[in-house]
Amino acid sequence: MTSRALSRSVEDYLKAIYGLSNGGDPASTSAIAEHLDIQPASVTGMIKRLAESGLLEHVPYKGVRLTEPGTREALRVLRRHRIIETYLCERLAFAWEDVHEEAERLEHAASDKLIDQMAQALGYPSHDPHGAPIPTSAGDIELTDVATLAEAPEGARLRVRAVRDQDAAHLKSMAAEGLVPGARILVRPPVGRDGAVGISLADNASETRSVDADIARNIYVVPDES
Repeated sequence: MTSRALSRSVEDYLKAIYGLSNGGDPASTSAIAEHLDIQPASVTGMIKRLAESGLLEHVPYKGVRLTEPGTREALRVLRRHRIIETYLCERLAFAWEDVHEEAERLEHAASDKLIDQMAQALGYPSHDPHGAPIPTSAGDIELTDVATLAEAPEGARLRVRAVRDQDAAHLKSMAAEGLVPGARILVRPPVGRDGAVGISLADNASETRSVDADIARNIYVVPDES
């Protein structure tokens, strides 16, 4: 079935709500407003429109979550975004800290046919440069259940699963420190008084380094079973 044509604004809302409610909890109006950097009153109006269109549903006293059609549309946008990021990195040599903003602009203009051609040229990648799973053209996506480095207990042996890609400065710092998807780390005793996390990379276990709390909260990790 051909998907409906949606405005850029609607696509942004659906992608935001998908991300905010991906853990199972509904997305609140305030959280949506903060994520999109707009006024709550504007969010209220758009939520009403999306509900009337059957793309989301209200959860009394908690917020909203996407319906099946809404989720399908959100995953289409997410697929376009992550394929574009991957293409920019792998074929056009963009730095990983620069591709998010470019993909934010291009994801609304690219057709599904173009995205499928890009995916084919890339060999159908399963994850984007930041480690996030790429939805398939059929709307399937790998389920993830990961914690952040900021939550990791001392002594934990972990592998970086993915990183948040919105902050270019953070991404530059992560790359400089080797904190990229696939990196294996050991959590060391806390460093400093500001919530910084002490770690050692597996390829340099004798060196302990400090990861700022703001950056640690943007690094998703899983147990290292290697």
